Amino acid sequence: MTDVFQLADDLGPAKVIHVQEPTLELKAVVFVDNVACGPPIGGLRMAPDVSVEECFRLARAMTMKNAAAGLPHGGGKSVLWGDPRMQSERKEALIRAFAHALRNESDYIFGPDMGTDETCMAWVDDEIGRAIGLPAALGGIPLDELGATGWGLCNCAEVAAPHAGLALDGARVAIQGFGAVGKHAARFLAAQGARLVAASDTRGTLVDEQGIDVAALIALKEDGRTVWDYPSGRKLDRDAVIDVVCDIWIPAARPDVIREENVGRLRTRLVLQGANIPFTAGAEKVLHEKGVLVVPDFVANAGGVICGAMEYVGATQRAAFDAIAEKIRANTEAVLAASKRDRVLPRIAALDLATARVRAAMKTRRFHSM
Repeated sequence: MTDVFQLADDLGPAKVIHVQEPTLELKAVVFVDNVACGPPIGGLRMAPDVSVEECFRLARAMTMKNAAAGLPHGGGKSVLWGDPRMQSERKEALIRAFAHALRNESDYIFGPDMGTDETCMAWVDDEIGRAIGLPAALGGIPLDELGATGWGLCNCAEVAAPHAGLALDGARVAIQGFGAVGKHAARFLAAQGARLVAASDTRGTLVDEQGIDVAALIALKEDGRTVWDYPSGRKLDRDAVIDVVCDIWIPAARPDVIREENVGRLRTRLVLQGANIPFTAGAEKVLHEKGVLVVPDFVANAGGVICGAMEYVGATQRAAFDAIAEKIRANTEAVLAASKRDRVLPRIAALDLATARVRAAMKTRRFHSM
């Protein structure tokens, strides 16, 4: 097991909670990374192969994401070991038990993440009254249904494209992970004239250089089918999406999908990180040296948490989407301008921006003064 003390630095984590319930075969962990800006918001990720270290890295990414977005929230994350496709009754029992175990832990607000959705958040809310991304019937703004993160990615693309020498109209887009984030990013970008040329899911990769009908592909996915069920185009293996020639490449799947050993396969001009921590640091450095612009995750994909934070204070859907556009556009421009001015990777510029905001907040806290 990872030694959490080896992961710690002067920003956090403030708290690590392991939860186990042998009778339910429940195993989970929560990282409350930093609380200086406010109570942390972080998604609940469910997968059979998550790890303690992954949870910490995701929690830190949320600290940076919430700070970069100027939200009154710190960063945290929770992971639950298990197959998210398990029988619904068992999944509900596990998530309710996990939430109940954290009923007195006010320093963490649950949100949806990979393997969980608004129904899962409804179970959490019923147990402890502390969740975002709730179903509309409960007064929530369903992030995945409306595509809050995809909307943010589209706004990020509009700002970043000129920095990469691109116009969105006619730009070729490839998306790794055509799920809740990827499909909406494709939908919003298509409305700006971009052309989806490749999409992948757990089954494989679909490629059609002439353009994929985004609405038709979304309909297939919502019917429980895969990208391989699309009637035309080439059907390749899952990782083949890395090799597709495109203008914009969007990772919207798992962490560390692009590493030093496969980064040379990417043939794109702009990367918008729709997933959390999808590239290793070494891979980003390689792309930067090749002139490929990479907008880091906690800037590009902050739409979901911005929407969730707005929901938490009772904002309307329209107000939430306006806030996503305003914050992500401003942050993208600030980060890319600083990256160019200081001749550093966009991630370094973004980290400097977010860390400065966290440290400023820490100076106001009794136990967090620097």
